[in-house]
Amino acid sequence: MFNRNARRSAAYRDGMDDAGERGRVGGCRADVEFGVAADAYRSDRDRRSSRLGAVALQIVFGLALFAVVLAAWWGVQGSIGLLGLVVAAVVGRAVLSSVHVALDWERFVVLRGGKYQRLAGPGIFFTIPVLEYCTLRVDQRTQVTPFGAEETLTADVVPLDVDAVLFWVIWDPEKACTEVEDCCFAVTLTAQTALRDAIGRAAASEVIMRREQLDQEIKQAIEDRVSDWGITVLGVEVRNIILPRALQDVMSQEAQAERRKSARITLMESEKMVAEMLSEAADFYRNDEIAYDLRRMHLMHEGMADDNNSIVVPSAYTEGFSERPSGLNEAKKA
Repeated sequence: MFNRNARRSAAYRDGMDDAGERGRVGGCRADVEFGVAADAYRSDRDRRSSRLGAVALQIVFGLALFAVVLAAWWGVQGSIGLLGLVVAAVVGRAVLSSVHVALDWERFVVLRGGKYQRLAGPGIFFTIPVLEYCTLRVDQRTQVTPFGAEETLTADVVPLDVDAVLFWVIWDPEKACTEVEDCCFAVTLTAQTALRDAIGRAAASEVIMRREQLDQEIKQAIEDRVSDWGITVLGVEVRNIILPRALQDVMSQEAQAERRKSARITLMESEKMVAEMLSEAADFYRNDEIAYDLRRMHLMHEGMADDNNSIVVPSAYTEGFSERPSGLNEAKKA
């Protein structure tokens, strides 16, 4: 147990370090792992939308203005020296910092002198160099965040590993930028805390059988916390619940015992019904000997229905067929 927890802690620290090195993606810490199998729910990076076109357009603007400045310098000075190159490079860099391209689902929070100025995008927009800058790029599409809780104790002190998926969207980029330091990371931690609290208030059997209610409880708890951050929670889905191996064996034995009990009760009820039907049939045949003889003949016919079958009949069994009604004997003597 100690080694496993140590490995998990090391993996978590490595993930945090890697996330810090890779920087922020859409204002979020990248690839923060929570849960037993969070990687299984993450999409392939190669299939995600790319911003290469927007970046290329910014570079084209910068290079175009760089070339225009060089051409103007050539027309005025008659030659291009080191000073001309420096001036063209400064102008081109200023254009790169002032021309921005926002995709259709993106919004940029623009600050001027450290104060909130406006929300820009989508499309091409401009900022004042040095004075204005984009502090956060917000993706307003539906975000899918995997999270989970490992070895969380339930109300009956059973450790559970639970994986879930959170669907959420940023509807107010201004609040997401000014109210919380890292909205994506904060949402993930809030979801994990809400999941642990919900598991701790219920027994293990309730967590397993009442999964939909658990989803709603977690969703409500997350909404109460993140609504002030300009974030809306669309839904929560618990994907996987892992019980300890020993508890799985005990619950399996309990389920098998319940199945055997149910099967025996069903068999006893069926035997009772058959016995009642046989008792009624016996009462009927007791009062009608002809019907009883016909029933024996029918049974014999069923036994000989298949080909190449033979039936050994005791002599006492055939006596019922050799007897004749008393009326027939008197009529023959007459």
